[in-house]
Amino acid sequence: MTRIPVIVLVGPTAVGKTALSIALAKKWQGEIISGDSMQVYKQLDIGTAKITKEEMHGIPHHLIDVVEPKEPFTASKFKHETRKWIEIIHEQGKLPFVVGGTGLYIQSVFYDYSFGTVADDPNYRHELDQLDTDELHKKLTELDPTSAELIHPNNKRRVIRALEVMKLTGEPFSEHQTQTKLSEEFFPLFLGLDLERSLLYDRIDRRVDIMIKNGLEIEARKLYEMRLGDNSATRGIGYKELFLYFDGEISKNEAIQLIKKNSRHFAKRQMTWFRNRMDIQWIKALEMDTEVQANNAIEQFLKIGSV
Repeated sequence: MTRIPVIVLVGPTAVGKTALSIALAKKWQGEIISGDSMQVYKQLDIGTAKITKEEMHGIPHHLIDVVEPKEPFTASKFKHETRKWIEIIHEQGKLPFVVGGTGLYIQSVFYDYSFGTVADDPNYRHELDQLDTDELHKKLTELDPTSAELIHPNNKRRVIRALEVMKLTGEPFSEHQTQTKLSEEFFPLFLGLDLERSLLYDRIDRRVDIMIKNGLEIEARKLYEMRLGDNSATRGIGYKELFLYFDGEISKNEAIQLIKKNSRHFAKRQMTWFRNRMDIQWIKALEMDTEVQANNAIEQFLKIGSV
């Protein structure tokens, strides 16, 4: 069976994936599938740095604005939808691109991975749910530092699941996340866009300032007023921090600074994930030949795939 060639462009938030992906898709007659766990949600545009119609430059994009904020969108569903779109794009004679920063989601598409293979323990989960987030994450750090590095302390559901899996299997949760065998359906080229940390953090801070100027507070308040409780959409960086401001727990300026801080920490976790979990060819952003390097890599990749 001939495997479908796919270009996968990953990297931390604010590194410049969108602009590079458009340039590459134009040159190689590609279509782009978003690999971002938050851009699937309708109405969440500013806080997710969602690409605009003008920025697309006519390049078709998929898995953007596909579900309402109240609807769950899991890694398993992303895997199914992304594989479907890769096949559709390939059948149309185009080159599929998967572009984003959600490591687990992207990894699940190209590596053999089975979701939900470990059973549940509702009683233990309920017991853990009584603990606060700091206590849970400290427990995870002691038992599985690798998972603790990758799972944000505020992602209580994910932390609980990691502890639950370890109790049931006697193995670190990170071991169940390891995927080393590529799927036989696809032939991926993993390109990573990297940037010196100080420059990346400066970009992140400036991006947050632009988001605030463009109306992030209004967008977040609309989501807040939906009263959705704790779900994937409301846990997004840029929204949960402003929710604390709306609840009167912190000032607006403190919320903005917290968005910046959490975004920087998120970028660090993204890089940790990509460097440890996927075989990526890294390209430095902001270098004059960044696009040239990416195009050369794709050219050589497609030559290999046609042999």
